[in-house]
Amino acid sequence: FIFVMWILIIVGGGLMVLFVGPLSFSGDLDPLINSGLKVSIAMILIFVWVSALLKIKNWIFRKIVKP
Repeated sequence: FIFVMWILIIVGGGLMVLFVGPLSFSGDLDPLINSGLKVSIAMILIFVWVSALLKIKNWIFRKIVKP
């Protein structure tokens, strides 16, 4: 089960690189600000992804423990 969770985390990270990496905000933004915005988006997505995986894990273990 832990192996599957790690695989899902890696897949989520790969999808994030594919979708967040190419983002470019229009305007005359400093590259540092552009990168900071990308990092902020990535951190929020990581938090959402890990929260979802933890809820799924708790749901599965609750089903296993209850007869």
